[in-house]
Amino acid sequence: MRNWKIGLVATTAAAAVVVISVILLHDKTIIGGTAGAATPNPAMMAMPVPVTKIVKQSVPIYLEYSARTESIRSIALQAKASGFVQQQHVPDGADVREGDLLYSIDPRDYQSALDQAKAQLQRDEAALSYARGNLDRGSSLAKSGFLAKDTYDQRNSAVGQGEATLAMSQAAVRTAELNLGYTQIRAPFAGRLGRNQAPEGTLIAAGGGPLNTLVQLSPIYVTFTPSESDVAEIQKARVAGRVQAEVQRPGDSHARYVGELTFLDNAVDRSTGTIVARATIDNADLSMLPGQYVRIRLKIRTEPDALMVPQAALGSSQLGKYVYVVGQGNKVDQRLVSLGPSDGNLVVVHGLAADEQVISGNLQKIGPGAVVQPLSAQ
Repeated sequence: MRNWKIGLVATTAAAAVVVISVILLHDKTIIGGTAGAATPNPAMMAMPVPVTKIVKQSVPIYLEYSARTESIRSIALQAKASGFVQQQHVPDGADVREGDLLYSIDPRDYQSALDQAKAQLQRDEAALSYARGNLDRGSSLAKSGFLAKDTYDQRNSAVGQGEATLAMSQAAVRTAELNLGYTQIRAPFAGRLGRNQAPEGTLIAAGGGPLNTLVQLSPIYVTFTPSESDVAEIQKARVAGRVQAEVQRPGDSHARYVGELTFLDNAVDRSTGTIVARATIDNADLSMLPGQYVRIRLKIRTEPDALMVPQAALGSSQLGKYVYVVGQGNKVDQRLVSLGPSDGNLVVVHGLAADEQVISGNLQKIGPGAVVQPLSAQ
């Protein structure tokens, strides 16, 4: 009897717990569930994304290469006259103009030789003058029979010999003047002087060691090696007209030097598959030196009506490059694209229509089919 009462009490308590739980669950649903809140608007869940219109413009097409600068002319300054170096007229490393005096060699020996040649010339001129006067007098005497024919012929021969001797003396004077001129070494072209190798007082021989070096800096060559696959495009551009070349030094933010393609070799290197090409660049500020590594690009044509998007709008996957565009119902469409040349922060893309809107931000937070809220890019 006692056990039966205990069981009845336990059963009644369990039933009460179940009833209370149902009531509490019902109240929670009413208070915190959907019955007590507004249904969310799908438009409020759309991700705001910046969009930009596709830019349609003409784009220059370039071929870009690594290159090295070379001087057009670089010579060793050597003396053609022997003697002591008398003076160096410009300091090492100076920029000189064509014709500037660079070195002087002791001219005294050569000045003496010139003076001697000029004296010999004066003596020969006087001898020739006497021979001609003697011939003129003998001509009248020979006609009247007072001068033998043989004597007249001797006078005529003396005039011819005097003229030849005078010509030799004149040539000797010119030679002496040249030798004296060689004692002054002048710049054959505008350029930059190197390091002096013959201090003042050094005895040098004609054709001996160099006194210094002179390098032309403006204009300057930029030599590079395009691949044989690029040769056809370069040749086509050369046929169409002048091929512009732009050069950028390491550390420069943009190309500072402009010139044109002036040389393309006549054979392809079979071991490398490249060809030697050269551009001539104006180096007015003389800041580029021979032997520097630079970047060069050739403008080979202009692509009209190219479609361009910001590079920030590009995504990458295993399938390649893609962009997101705003499709129907503001849903994201993914478009695989192929890339062309870039111009600043824009890049040419193939695979889009000109009137589409490209998503240019929040690319990591969206995916194909996602609903977005387009915002005009600032």
